[in-house]
Amino acid sequence: MNKTRLEAFSDGVLAIIITIMVLELKIPHSSDWKELRELIPTFISYGLSFSYIGIYWGNHHHLLHSVKHVTSGMMLANLNLLFWLSLVPFSTAWMGENHFETNTVALYGMVLLLCGTGYYILQQVVERNSKDSEALKDAFKMSDRKGMISLVLYIASIPLAYVNPYISFAIFIGSSIMWLIPDKNIERALKGDK
Repeated sequence: MNKTRLEAFSDGVLAIIITIMVLELKIPHSSDWKELRELIPTFISYGLSFSYIGIYWGNHHHLLHSVKHVTSGMMLANLNLLFWLSLVPFSTAWMGENHFETNTVALYGMVLLLCGTGYYILQQVVERNSKDSEALKDAFKMSDRKGMISLVLYIASIPLAYVNPYISFAIFIGSSIMWLIPDKNIERALKGDK
């Protein structure tokens, strides 16, 4: 399979995920500002999830730049990641609708953990198939560290949601800030190969 086909499919799925999330934003039935104020948790939840999907999109793009040939393992690992990402709209809507209640925040943490694990698996499969570049291996190691930190944070966010859901929410924001700028190490490693 051509990697542009894998990228196009993934881009399409991520665009649909964002579309589903925005369609979950309910329009108030009146023009009263109070109606909008009641939707603030929903907007915050949407904004956080939009940034996460954007982060996955950017990092997925950089990761696939390192691929020379798509394998069936990559396709399966990519589908695994996309499956978990497709659950983000549900957990986003549930968390926003219920104003960050404990169970909703814990579920959101679980979904982020599964998405992070899915990305890690995809990265490992891609890394196994790019054995010819030392610079690329080093770039993957640096990304692995950040990925492991994120997974530990997501694991911690689940029980912490039962202590105080806003602690978990702060973890989600902190992790997203850590990933906001896509890892340029892969890009630099690829430029060094040419």
